[in-house]
Amino acid sequence: MKLKNPLLFKLAGLLGSAAVRNWMSTLDYKAAYYDRAIDPVFPECTGQKIYIFWHEYILFPLYLRGHCNMAMLLSRHSDAEILSHAAYHLGFEFVRGSTNRGGVAAIRELLKKSRRMNLTITPDGPRGPRRKMAPGPVYLASKLGLPLVAMGYAFDRPWRVKTAWDKFAIPRPFSRARAIPSSEIFVPQTSTAMASNTSAKKSKPS
Repeated sequence: MKLKNPLLFKLAGLLGSAAVRNWMSTLDYKAAYYDRAIDPVFPECTGQKIYIFWHEYILFPLYLRGHCNMAMLLSRHSDAEILSHAAYHLGFEFVRGSTNRGGVAAIRELLKKSRRMNLTITPDGPRGPRRKMAPGPVYLASKLGLPLVAMGYAFDRPWRVKTAWDKFAIPRPFSRARAIPSSEIFVPQTSTAMASNTSAKKSKPS
């Protein structure tokens, strides 16, 4: 049964955030950094960035990086409604929409928030294909002049939601969780024009 009442969505989000805190607090976390200055949890991190990671590992940053001046892009699908409320309680601002599927309003909101906040995007979301990066984050990085930081996350032998398009990862309690962030990746502004030209060529009839 799907939820329809807005109050039920809010309640589910509140309960979901509590569940994430309690479940994820049991894990053993470690990260291997090329440069700690990319992580907003450290004081040496300055300037806004765009953090990207696969959709299946969204629980990892939801738990660890709340209240780090981040705005998360979430889809407008009803199944993300509860997630948006949970993200709010865990310390994230959020934007509803997509960077590459008619999300002009979402892109405008991201542009606005990037003036004061970091952005975080799942580049294979909201519906896949799994682990295939959409061009939206690259476009935003080029447009805004902000660096991308690719976050590699992993859980030790997690359970997988086989019915989900991304095979969503649920970590086992008291298991290991690991992260390998990249260094800053700067995208030249010419990439925006190149991406537009490529799209135009692909759209021509054969």
